Amino acid sequence: MGMSRTQRWIGRIAVGLVAVALLAGAAAAVYVLRSFPALDGRLQASGLTQPVQVRRDGADVTHIEAATPFDAWFAMGYVHAQERTWQLEFNRRLMHGELSELFGPAALDTDRLMRTLDIAGAARRQYDGLPPFAREALQAYSRGIASFHQHRTQALPPEFLLLGTRPGGSEGAPWSPHDSVGWALMMALDLGGNWGNEFARLSLARTLPTDRLWQLMPPYPGEAPATAVDLQTLYRQMGVYRTPAEPVAAAGVPQAQPPLLAPWPHDLAAQAGDPGGRGSNNWVLAGSRTASGKPLLANDPHLGLGAPAIWYFARLKAPAGVAADGGPVAGMDVVGATLPGLPFVVLGRTAQAAWGFTNTAPDVQDLYLEQIDPADPKRYRTPDGWARFTEREELIRVKGQPDVRHRVRATRHGPVLSDAQAALHGGVIDLDRHVIALRWSALDADNQTVLAGLLANQARSVAELFGAFAHYHSPMQSVVAADVHGAIGFKAMGRVPVRGAGNDLRGVAPAPGWDARYDWQGWLPLADTPQDDGAARGWLATANQRITPPGYPHFITADWSLPYRQDRIAERLAATPRHDMASLRALQQDTVSLAVLRLLPHLVAAPTDHALAAQARALLQGWDGDMRADRAAPLIFAAWADELARGLLAPRIGAERFAALYGRRDFRAGIEGMLQGGDGWWCQPLTCPQQAGAAFSRALDRLAALHGGDPARWRWGAAHPALSVHRPFGNVPALARWFDVRVPSPGDAYTVNVGQYNPAEKHDPFASRHAPSLRAVYDLGDPEQSLFIYQTGQSGLVFSPRYRDMAGPWSQGGMRPLQLAPARYAHRLVLTP
Repeated sequence: MGMSRTQRWIGRIAVGLVAVALLAGAAAAVYVLRSFPALDGRLQASGLTQPVQVRRDGADVTHIEAATPFDAWFAMGYVHAQERTWQLEFNRRLMHGELSELFGPAALDTDRLMRTLDIAGAARRQYDGLPPFAREALQAYSRGIASFHQHRTQALPPEFLLLGTRPGGSEGAPWSPHDSVGWALMMALDLGGNWGNEFARLSLARTLPTDRLWQLMPPYPGEAPATAVDLQTLYRQMGVYRTPAEPVAAAGVPQAQPPLLAPWPHDLAAQAGDPGGRGSNNWVLAGSRTASGKPLLANDPHLGLGAPAIWYFARLKAPAGVAADGGPVAGMDVVGATLPGLPFVVLGRTAQAAWGFTNTAPDVQDLYLEQIDPADPKRYRTPDGWARFTEREELIRVKGQPDVRHRVRATRHGPVLSDAQAALHGGVIDLDRHVIALRWSALDADNQTVLAGLLANQARSVAELFGAFAHYHSPMQSVVAADVHGAIGFKAMGRVPVRGAGNDLRGVAPAPGWDARYDWQGWLPLADTPQDDGAARGWLATANQRITPPGYPHFITADWSLPYRQDRIAERLAATPRHDMASLRALQQDTVSLAVLRLLPHLVAAPTDHALAAQARALLQGWDGDMRADRAAPLIFAAWADELARGLLAPRIGAERFAALYGRRDFRAGIEGMLQGGDGWWCQPLTCPQQAGAAFSRALDRLAALHGGDPARWRWGAAHPALSVHRPFGNVPALARWFDVRVPSPGDAYTVNVGQYNPAEKHDPFASRHAPSLRAVYDLGDPEQSLFIYQTGQSGLVFSPRYRDMAGPWSQGGMRPLQLAPARYAHRLVLTP
């Protein structure tokens, strides 16, 4: 029986749909293939003076070998553009305050902050102060990026297509030499901030007596508060607080935003000025403490995880050259971690020397309360009377809306942060009477951190490394170094302000801006910053702890990280007479939390009649605080600690203030003191054991709802994945599964193998968002045995198998060779003029 006409039409339509689907699939496949970078063959790169070899080895490290240093820096820009074009574009827009043009009003807070800080303007001023060869290096790098786009043989990554934009936006260049200086400044903003702690103390002093404030945010263990000033009395007498006493409903908490892009722009703005866990570990051992008799060095910087990663591993090799002004430029042969946006290796080794950083986190940001003239709001009070604010207007383009005109004011101290964070500041202080200005060392025109990076790539010894880093400005880093000659050393490199003897606040809380005694008095000489040659113990280690020795006469900061990681590192280094590469790798993977052991007795003894309590206690019995991914005990502890913080603190400081402050701070030191002392004021209306028991019951309810009713099946790694989030598509569920990189992970904020989470997050509150952004171990007895790993992959292209190929090994402790002379190359490319 023949088909009806309807059936024939249905069949034709079906065939047509299949054909369309096949064509769409074929087009998508062609696009994916076209988006991959060329890794082999020859490519034209206008602007080179001579051909450059670009080879990828078996570890996927990119080796650039050029005839001049400037051609090497040019090629580095070209390769970064090949592999990380979207990352460069996002970062450029971020520091210029141009995200709203792509993402709409959700990104306005971030754009206002970047325009207020004037990152782009500060970068231009600092670029002008660099020596000629350094400016020429940055010019070569940006020309390499421009050359890639001029002769681009690959399709743009999907982020550009989905967002309807192109590199450089509608008018600008994809990258400029100033942008490289700007990106170094952005790293200083990410790592060098403490203005968030200062503002937190101002906010808390509104309702907490000063002694209670120091209980909540206690000083470093064994020390007194850095200031004896009664903060609550000071600010009340100054009349800075707004009325009524409680904050307006939205102050200091996330504002409603379109759901697609709300979280990450708010996080970018809110986390500025608050390092919140961005730390690191490094240690170096002299030959007297190693099996080989030569130094070993390890480093793992802890930064916010992103996809693609912040790092790109490369080698740069070139003989000595001559700058345009006739000055000599030393040769280099260096391998390690580069930052897309900068032309040099930030962390790594040469053939003779290796180095590693941790964040010193000195107090280089001070907030000043500037009093507004009641008769003229364009003036503010100074030690010499009233002076006019410096003002300018910034035009911010906003997708789908009219342009926004943003007023930026500055005082003699620096930019007025209240212009960028009006909702946050206006919830605490009366902005008609006072505003808050920022003094931040990194914005100064003499910041030559980029120069330090370029010179370090030429070093052949510890002495030469420290000579290069003498130019380092911001953010101050605790540098450890070693060389093949057997030398090791530690030195804090960077600028620290000197505060006068009359400065009784010492930068821990906002100061009255009209009182000259709170002005900085100059800079701590480099010769006086902390240093050690390692002779006493044969090893040196830093983990963001207090690095100043007893009796050190200079004030650096009051906001050191708690010493749990440092104590664990010291314990394990001291326990083994002679270390090797394997023992250093094992130490980097250590997940015993000494902080857990401080609070664990309170959890074990917590009274509760919850139905799951007996099973949970059995899992905690004999637990040694090891935050392993395959255990249930770490998850039980983390959920309890979170519930305990909420139960103790929110009633005392207020729910809205708690929401504004908690998460990036876990107030762990304060809670330890409250429980240890059985402090009835904090624990009221219950006893402290009863609060611990109530938190235990809430935690078990919460875990059962999320992970099922059998505690034996709960796993820390399932609740605590290392989450490398893509910006912006990590917040789009349909895209996040492709663009984000997620792997189970161990650790907490206080383990050597850090896995810091933000318990205030609505989604994935225990996900590790700050962790080892890379791990490296250097063997100065045989430098070619050095190793590295980081948490995603070299490619920034989501379709590439190289986008996430390091994630699994990174989470399991795997590493890759970091060699100057690998046995073979997997890919060979030549860039020609």
